[in-house]
Amino acid sequence: MDEHPDLTPGRQVRPSDEDRDRVAQRLQEAAAAGRIELGELDQRLTELYDAKTQGELAYAGRGLPEPTRADLLVVRDEPSSHFAMSVFGWFSRRGRWVAPRAFTSLSMFGGGEIDLRDARFASQEIRVRAFALWGYTEVIVPDDVEVEIKGFGLFGAFDRSAVRREPGAPRIVISGLALFGGVGTKLKAAPKASSGRG
Repeated sequence: MDEHPDLTPGRQVRPSDEDRDRVAQRLQEAAAAGRIELGELDQRLTELYDAKTQGELAYAGRGLPEPTRADLLVVRDEPSSHFAMSVFGWFSRRGRWVAPRAFTSLSMFGGGEIDLRDARFASQEIRVRAFALWGYTEVIVPDDVEVEIKGFGLFGAFDRSAVRREPGAPRIVISGLALFGGVGTKLKAAPKASSGRG
């Protein structure tokens, strides 16, 4: 590999396998889009897997568009949890966690919060199934993903205010039932800083 030292402190950190995978995906997408030729793809992949620092890893992805936060949402990590329940109580899923392909919640005479703003997704599309029976559940989604809401209320309310179209972005489908209760949905700003780790 050619010498191209980058002495910026953060660029001297050793890259992880996940870091390499993200750059490799960017390179493959760039080749598919015609930004780089196949011969150059092979050369850059060699540079990528020979990289010993973040600076060298960044060099392998030189000249390509920087990934957005939404590009880093889908990870290979194992989901943190698949289910949450409150009975005469409260549950909360928030902060840094890995949301599974399907997450189910039940609020019965209680409440809960599912906050996906700082979560990572185990799939390009995740499904949140919220059941509020004489209770209340709030689902908070980031403003840089696509959101579809399919739930309904029976003597209750299933809020649809967070519906959002963002073709190509990760997708959240919210479904379920509000029976003598409510499911609220809110669209809030995504975190500004993100490392992509789940």
